[in-house]
Amino acid sequence: MTDATAIDRHLPLTPLTLHVLVALAPGPSHGYAVIKAVREGPTGGMNPGTGTFYSAIRRMEQAEFIREVEAPAGDTRRRSYEITDLGRDVLDAEVARLQVVLEAARAVGRSS
Repeated sequence: MTDATAIDRHLPLTPLTLHVLVALAPGPSHGYAVIKAVREGPTGGMNPGTGTFYSAIRRMEQAEFIREVEAPAGDTRRRSYEITDLGRDVLDAEVARLQVVLEAARAVGRSS
């Protein structure tokens, strides 16, 4: 587990970073599958351009949220990525932060 201070300095996540981490949480995937999940998956509603997406991937690699992993045998054209322990800790912290925000918003909605 990563130090809470190290995690907190990365919050809040950008929507695209959050969506990519959610897409990679189940396991490694290649870039096209990740962008497809961001666009069409349960967290969908985002339509980042390819350049924006791969710039975000580079930033997440530099922040050590994700890392490139060896592509499946015979698939040298695609780059595959997986979430790191830090990425998973940051994702968990962001989900917890958003739950607090959502609970506060629901409380305000009920009181009006």
